[in-house]
Order: sequence, then C-alpha cells, then structure tokens
Amino acid sequence: MVSLQPPVCDFGWKAREFNLPGVDGKRYTLENTRGRNGLLVMFICNHCPYVKSIRDRIVRDTHELLQYGINSIAIMSNDPAEYVEDSFDNMKKVAQEFNFSFPYVWDETQQVAKDYSAVCTPDFFGFNANLELQYRGRLDASRKEAATDVPRDLFNAMVQVAQTGQWPREQVASMGCSIKWKFSA
Repeated sequence: MVSLQPPVCDFGWKAREFNLPGVDGKRYTLENTRGRNGLLVMFICNHCPYVKSIRDRIVRDTHELLQYGINSIAIMSNDPAEYVEDSFDNMKKVAQEFNFSFPYVWDETQQVAKDYSAVCTPDFFGFNANLELQYRGRLDASRKEAATDVPRDLFNAMVQVAQTGQWPREQVASMGCSIKWKFSA
C-alpha cells in the first residue's frame, strides 16, 4: 500500500465528461449526475483502509449534501485484477451494505481517473453549479482513524460551494492508497 496525497485544488478547472456503468445497472454521465448547486466526484474503492475507515461518514455527508443541491458520484478506477475486493460484483455488495445514496460506478478503462488526474483513494473533487472545481481536499482530519469530533472539511466546503459558488483557497489535501493502474505490455 502506497500512501499518496493529491495536489492542491486547481480552482476553476472544468469537470470532465464521463459515461460509466453503475452498480444499479444504469449509466451515469456528468450531465445526469450533477446537482443544481454542484457535484462531488469521489474516487474510492473497496479495499483501501483509508476509504474503509470513512465510508459511513461519506454516506452521511453525501446524503446531507442533497439538501443543498449537491449531488455526488463515487468512481472506482482500480484494476480489480490486482485487488479482487475491487471487482464490480464486490462494488455492488459494498454499495448495498453501506446503503450508498449516490451512484457507484466503474471506470474500467481508467480513462476518467486519468482525465481527472486522480491520484489516490479517496480523492475528492468538489464542483460548483458551473462544474468548476472549488474543492480538492480531505473528508476530515481523521485520515485512517475513526473520528468522532473533527471538523467536516468536505461537507463544510461543499455547503459553502452550494451557497456561494466558491470555497476558501486554503484546503488540506486528502490522503489515501494509490490508484491501482493497469499495466500494458
């Protein structure tokens, strides 16, 4: 397991198109996923201990963000040949077990992860109503530990994005496991 941190937010960077299959049998695009006030794009997976430790808080925060017009989508871009826990069938099980209220989709070709310059799991991209990047940071200060009383960085950022279209310039990068890239011969 390699622990990585993504770069700081490139404010104003426009969300890239995608068209990916969800664990619910539907296809999801940027247009049919965005909310009236923005979109949270999350790169996650099933096996990463960083993601496992925050899944319940991701579910809580994304559910509450719906009240602010912020929709969310989780993209799994890892090569499941490297970690069978990240297979599409296991994605279905995780989404059901944790009652994901957002689409959980598979980036089988890994092109979307490349288009977004995703680095790790979790990697969060918070876009405003114009689909301009306003947040690329951590969920909260907990990292891999269970957190009970820490500021909700991502949630607070996205509420401000919903209300103002922008987030303050200071952000703390997320940290997680590297994306498991496919290697071509």
